[in-house]
Amino acid sequence: MKKLLSTCALIGATLLAVLAAPAYADENFPLDRAPDNAENFASLQRGAQLFVNYCLNCHSANLMRYNRLTDLGITPGEIQSNLLFTTDKVGNTMTVAMRPDDAKTWFGAAPPDLSVEARARGKDWLYTYLRSFYRDNTRPTGWNNLVYENVSMPHVLWQLQGQRAAKFGDEIDEKTGETVHKFVGFQQLTPGTMSPVDYDSAVADLVSYLSWMSEPTQQTRKQLGVWVLLFLGILSFFAWRLNAAYWKHIK
Repeated sequence: MKKLLSTCALIGATLLAVLAAPAYADENFPLDRAPDNAENFASLQRGAQLFVNYCLNCHSANLMRYNRLTDLGITPGEIQSNLLFTTDKVGNTMTVAMRPDDAKTWFGAAPPDLSVEARARGKDWLYTYLRSFYRDNTRPTGWNNLVYENVSMPHVLWQLQGQRAAKFGDEIDEKTGETVHKFVGFQQLTPGTMSPVDYDSAVADLVSYLSWMSEPTQQTRKQLGVWVLLFLGILSFFAWRLNAAYWKHIK
């Protein structure tokens, strides 16, 4: 029993250390923590609208059907009126009309399907990535990204955020003594239709929706998991006491 308790304590400490540790995109650029809006239906609804209006033009979500959005409190009529293109139906999957060959010609690579992108990349990665675009005239699209260097994707939300330039400076690495080219900040070139705070909030909504879309039942799974762990804990207690009672008079 002592060995079991020690093992559980070690696992708990390990999980706590992992959850508390800062996340990084790479060795140099830190990721920002994405706000947790998983249970905020208003945020998820705004995120769904942003996804359909800005992402679904190039990226598909072939594992998601429009009618699943009713789980977020959006009625079929609202889906039909606000989130569907002319030829789409409520029961259709979220596909795009753009052909992969055309996408590869225009962007250098076909845009990935976003059905489970939040699970593959992580919410923090997506949240930081969508807030780290900057103008770069050396790139074919005119845009670059601090999290994903030389990315093929243009900044589709630039009208909301405005255009920014990234400022870099040379610093001496204390460990190696070498000169390192490091990011030092952004310079706003043109204003967006949103303030910086509102834009960050909109990105949080979009990322929350992408996370929900990657696993629509995740909240149910987490809630069920809590009850399962409680049940196993109670069962383990009774099993422990039963074991002690059984071996009480046996030497």
